[in-house]
Amino acid sequence: MGAGPDSPRPHWIGTLLYVPLLYGLGWLSARPFGLLFPSWRPDQLDLAGAAIALVLLLATLPWRLRRAWDSPTPWRSLGVVVAPAAGVRAFGRGLLKAVLLLVGVSGVLVATGQARWGGTLTAAEGLNALALLLGVGFAEELLFRGWLWGELELLAGRRRAIGLQAAIFALVHPWTRLPGPEALALLGGLVLLGLVLALQRRADGGALWGAVGLHGGLVGGWFALLAGPLQIAPGTPAWLVGAGSTSPNPIGGLLGWLGLGALLWVRRRWWSPGAGPAGRALDAQP
Repeated sequence: MGAGPDSPRPHWIGTLLYVPLLYGLGWLSARPFGLLFPSWRPDQLDLAGAAIALVLLLATLPWRLRRAWDSPTPWRSLGVVVAPAAGVRAFGRGLLKAVLLLVGVSGVLVATGQARWGGTLTAAEGLNALALLLGVGFAEELLFRGWLWGELELLAGRRRAIGLQAAIFALVHPWTRLPGPEALALLGGLVLLGLVLALQRRADGGALWGAVGLHGGLVGGWFALLAGPLQIAPGTPAWLVGAGSTSPNPIGGLLGWLGLGALLWVRRRWWSPGAGPAGRALDAQP
């Protein structure tokens, strides 16, 4: 999706304002729910606003891509519409990588005495994990490895876009809530994750579903582990497993960094900017 001299280009101001405006509209639209449902907590209202913003994103993305990317098949350019078999294979490969990463982190923690197996996962917790897998995985990948990466390629070129999308992905997450060293470790882990997910999409020929499976599998799988089966010992060092006490984020610790670094090494041949997210190639497919 590199931009030639006659290629369409979005404007930076449009790229910068597009998602914040949708999020603001979603936030405002959710405020009346507080009057209709007085028992709702502020975080529930915020979640409703995020859901409305996602609906607005889905509704407006085709118009955005036709106008700014000159794409006749927007959902194919984003990697959402692919051959069913290819999409299933990509999703399965991404999910398998997430499982292997989580098994590796859990195994090291148990082997070193920093965690133990015990407890069970309730049906409600399992459904919550599945919702995180599908909801967070799809929404964030559509936004960052789908729309944002494509916009940045048109604006900044392929070589810079892959790093920019990873940096923006990391910066918009709440890493600043942690103390200094732990915040920087989480920020670095988020950048690594953004790069890994981008290379996953490249390796899948532009299909987004492998990145959805990998991202959603990590989020939903870690939630499922901490909800019951895996019990992390108090005092486990944050440098090893990430900050967060009994609910750490492993990509902010050494184990997460090593796992993501290994995935980057495995996918290193897809770092070439010539690979791109393959949006134009997908456009050309029947």
